[in-house]
Amino acid sequence: MHENLIPIRQAVIARNPGESEFHQAVDEVFESLGPVVARHPDLLESAILERICEPERQIIFRVPWTDDNGQVHINRGFRVEFNSALGPYKGGLRFHPSVYLGIVKFLGFEQIFKNSLTGMPIGGGKGGSDFDPSGRSDAEIMRFCQSFMTELYRHIGEYTDVPAGDIGVGGREIGYLFGQYKRITNRYESGVLTGKGLAWGGSLVRTEATGYGTVMFAEEMLKTRGQDMDGREIIVSGSGNVAIYAVERAQSLGAKVLTASDSSGYVMDPDGIDLDLLKQVKEVERARISQYAERKGGRARFISDGSVWDVPGSVALPCATQNELNGRQAKKLLANGVEVVAEGANMPTTAEAIRLFQDADVLFAPGKAANAGGVATSALEMQQNASRDSWTFDYTQQRLQEIMRGIHHRCAETADEYGMPGNYVAGANITGFIKVARAMSAQGLI
Repeated sequence: MHENLIPIRQAVIARNPGESEFHQAVDEVFESLGPVVARHPDLLESAILERICEPERQIIFRVPWTDDNGQVHINRGFRVEFNSALGPYKGGLRFHPSVYLGIVKFLGFEQIFKNSLTGMPIGGGKGGSDFDPSGRSDAEIMRFCQSFMTELYRHIGEYTDVPAGDIGVGGREIGYLFGQYKRITNRYESGVLTGKGLAWGGSLVRTEATGYGTVMFAEEMLKTRGQDMDGREIIVSGSGNVAIYAVERAQSLGAKVLTASDSSGYVMDPDGIDLDLLKQVKEVERARISQYAERKGGRARFISDGSVWDVPGSVALPCATQNELNGRQAKKLLANGVEVVAEGANMPTTAEAIRLFQDADVLFAPGKAANAGGVATSALEMQQNASRDSWTFDYTQQRLQEIMRGIHHRCAETADEYGMPGNYVAGANITGFIKVARAMSAQGLI
């Protein structure tokens, strides 16, 4: 890390104690910025870095709700509006027991640079709650979402802050949240939330966008070496929205996806993942991944211990959650011949693992670049809402493909410019940072 950045980093840690995921996200960006500081010392003026690490607004609120037995529960809600230099705050809502302020800040900080990379006019934010939707009825989910939005509504709007989904927040939850927003405000403000249903303002391809975009980015990396996805064996972690549509896109390109996982373990299917069965088990029934193996009648194995990263494959797509792929697991992947790693989740790979991949000349794409297709398509949804329009699947997918190619090009070009060819982490961080920093500088000390 550049010596001029060390005291700023230390101040961030002191100011945000105990928020290890946020510290990790800041470190990853700071470690890329040495060449920028040397070439553009003006970007350290007016405390740009100090300001970019301090959210413009942090909102924490109580969420009371009742379960189906009439018992009262209290959860905590969050919305961190991190940076609006490029546009209204944009980022998802996560409902998961692990959610606390440090998680939301790490996600919001990542979102600043991810949104910058898309080229769309959107700033960075994130939110959520420590509510656990697992095992809850639709009625319980609805009551929680209505209580959550009863507080959140006063802080959001299509020109202010536009939430979307994330872990634990899918189409069902977005529907309940939007309904309550409409009820409270007496406005049909389609652009206030993205990830909506197709019948009421949603965009085609939004469901598929994060998973598709991750594979599109991996494709672009492979092209730099004259290769493609056809015939490759791919290891995917997770079995939620991102993982499912990464599987779908990879299979459409002729790859064989061998794995999927959840918190209970993973399945290894030597025939290649049966996408229809995976969708039935995880999207429709919301069941454990072990059900997939049971229904395959012995053709797939469920492993409750060990790691999905023990399975050999040339492409790894971590699509589950933060820090799921550590140094020990990276060494296993390298021993098994991995050539490409593209992050479908947010910060799923530890710093040690990233260094190991880069030292071994593995093509490695950080989440802020590889999984930006989701938020990019959310911005396309906002565009359709603003114009009262609706685009076809093919046209929207074409726009997504263009955006992902553009992100890859900008990351690769910047890495070359700063003397780090092939370093997509540095390319993404530097590209995203410079654009936001220039905008902040132009807008004065705010």
